Amino acid sequence: MRAAIYARYSSDNQSEASIEDQVRICRDHLDREGWDLAQVYSDAAISGATALRPGYQALLEGVRENAFNLVLAESLDRLSRDQEDIAGLFKRLNFAGIKLVTLAEGQINELHVGLKGTMNALFLKDLAQKTHRGLEGRVRKGRSAGGLAYGYDIRREFDANGEPVRGMRQVNSHKAEIVRSIFAEYASGKSSRSIAKELNVNGDEGPGGRLWNDYAIHGNRRRGTGILNNELYVGRLVWNRQRFIKDPTSGKRKARLNPKSEWIVTDVPELRIIDDELWNRAQSRQRALRIDARDDAKGATLNRRHRNQYLLSGLIKCGLCGANYIMIARDRYGCSTRRTKGTCSNVHVLERGSLVALENRSP
Repeated sequence: MRAAIYARYSSDNQSEASIEDQVRICRDHLDREGWDLAQVYSDAAISGATALRPGYQALLEGVRENAFNLVLAESLDRLSRDQEDIAGLFKRLNFAGIKLVTLAEGQINELHVGLKGTMNALFLKDLAQKTHRGLEGRVRKGRSAGGLAYGYDIRREFDANGEPVRGMRQVNSHKAEIVRSIFAEYASGKSSRSIAKELNVNGDEGPGGRLWNDYAIHGNRRRGTGILNNELYVGRLVWNRQRFIKDPTSGKRKARLNPKSEWIVTDVPELRIIDDELWNRAQSRQRALRIDARDDAKGATLNRRHRNQYLLSGLIKCGLCGANYIMIARDRYGCSTRRTKGTCSNVHVLERGSLVALENRSP
């Protein structure tokens, strides 16, 4: 009997030793049964709620190639916590004539798949609710629910038991000045693209240490993204604007806006960077320009036009920086890095008409 072992743990707080321990006890079981080990598959720090795991996908490839006769894991939830994925895996293994055995449940049958699959799905739902409740409690106390907004640093504090207090933030004076300059320049009439280019030329790092671009500044007003829409700069911590739902086809998370009545808003005056007068001026100009095309379909003419797909769409690259060529005006294409970040010296522009001949020549 040729057996494959699968091991997984889901949290960064755990260690590689978890994988080693699972493999060790599975090897012991193989020795007792007299089975041969064909392959070990593993995924470290990846949730069992998704099937998009390298080790799991390699296991499925082994199933398709009939590389083993049996799959062994510590428990069924190591393979997946998604009810649909567990049922699908069981069907694939049955079709290939491969047994599924776990140390916790024994040989898996339809009853295990139904009951354990339901229990694992309920576990994930319960875990999500508890996590959401815990984050809400943190926000209501004026602490961040996660992530680090530009202009702030993490503040290290400990409770009476010596445990770290999570979500504490403090203003970064240097970045706060950059935030104020962004608001002032935008309110005075400068475009977000021009502001981003100047910041890059001055060597000021953007969010996450990356180069600045126009979207990092104007973002999306409805979703509260971008420097100009972050209410934390006026001392308001806004949380639960949106939720994430996994797309069953791609396995990727998709954002969905929540009703405004579900938003959690907490005053944090100690984190204020922008005064109300400057904030209101910037917001008034942004509303007047309707900068976010998704907020106003009538203003999305260029956006809709550049969505057209042609034979060479997405294939033209800048010869200097390697970035994509994008539509910068009607029927004109230029380097995206130069256009949005101002850090590329390539000024060469392609006309749509010059590309038609190339497309017509393609087989």
